[in-house]
Amino acid sequence: MELMPQSLREHFRQKKAKLLDMNNFVSAAITVPFIERDNELHLVFQIRSQHVSQPGEICFPGGKVEEGDTSLKETAVRELTEELGIEENNVSIMGELDYIVTPFKLIVYPFSGIISSEATFQVSKKEVEDIIIAPVSELLVLPREEHYIRLSLKPDNSFPYHLIPEGENYKWRTGYVTEHFYNYNGHIIWGLTARILTHVLDEIKEANT
Repeated sequence: MELMPQSLREHFRQKKAKLLDMNNFVSAAITVPFIERDNELHLVFQIRSQHVSQPGEICFPGGKVEEGDTSLKETAVRELTEELGIEENNVSIMGELDYIVTPFKLIVYPFSGIISSEATFQVSKKEVEDIIIAPVSELLVLPREEHYIRLSLKPDNSFPYHLIPEGENYKWRTGYVTEHFYNYNGHIIWGLTARILTHVLDEIKEANT
């Protein structure tokens, strides 16, 4: 008697891997926008307004995937057009960048994009205080600092220590997050934005070799 039914074999053959427990994660998509100004390539950043979380911080345009978004790319473009006030036909997505899974059940999917040099910015003051347009040539030589945030696990009071080896003396894993810091003309770029910026600058260097 065969213990493995054909239907189950076929199920596992067709199974495509994804992030375990992905339904418990929040997904967000952002655009890393390039624009040509004065015959030079620039990157566009935005300063978060005082009306949103993490006010005053520098970021790329983007946000959470919403119901009705048909793709991550659509989310990235929608957020950029809403926040920077640019017509969708003035934005072109070039491709995917490496995505980030944070320790806080958030997955960020970045895309590289181009904003037409003819586009006009009419930022949403509800979300964006101002924009920064920085030459790529300057960002490539900008010094980067690295600092570390230590992570540790702390079970809640109801945790069943009696069910695991060593009980309350169990040796929990620890870890750390590497934070990158850039200072561009007095504007501090750090956090996820800085990590993505590092990734983009590395990709630019690789493309130019």
